[in-house]
Amino acid sequence: MHGLINRAIEMFVRQTYGGKDWIALTKKLDLGFTEFEAMLTYEDMVTMQVLEGLSDHLKKDQTDILEDIGTFLVSHPSVESLRRLLRFSGRDFVEFLHSLEDLPARARLALDDLNLPQFELKEHNLDHFSVVVWDEMQGPVAFGHVLLGLLRALADDFGALVLLEYKGGREGTEVISVNLLHNSFTEGRRFELAVNAS
Repeated sequence: MHGLINRAIEMFVRQTYGGKDWIALTKKLDLGFTEFEAMLTYEDMVTMQVLEGLSDHLKKDQTDILEDIGTFLVSHPSVESLRRLLRFSGRDFVEFLHSLEDLPARARLALDDLNLPQFELKEHNLDHFSVVVWDEMQGPVAFGHVLLGLLRALADDFGALVLLEYKGGREGTEVISVNLLHNSFTEGRRFELAVNAS
């Protein structure tokens, strides 16, 4: 598993629950280190141990934790650069959905060894979509749950009113149902193309 993904899990724990909880978790798991290096690659087993240990530590289902991580990646100030990258993908939530299929290729432009699952958008009608997550590697991270949290946060960010449902997965695929109730329900969070240098 790419270190950037492990680092995202670490930052989620540190920023949401505190550094002490993260250190306690790494010691309990006997990882031999307390910080993931973003540019290294780790065995999938390490990521699996961390997620299982985190689920046990928080007394929370692993899928809920993965969804929370997806929300964190859009909403927390410490990862504003990722939010900007995602918001740059469209003027509204529907345009963002249509850009999802290009996201893995755009990620590889920044990091050529970062292999994300492939996404396929199916448009059933103007306000009903399905997002299919194709993960041939089938590693320890159920990316569909991460994407579910990410989509929830981005819908809020764009000001869209959306019903999202994880429909399950099998044989390396996961499906998320997206029902758009209103594309501009609220004003959404402020977003400007240029980074404020002040």
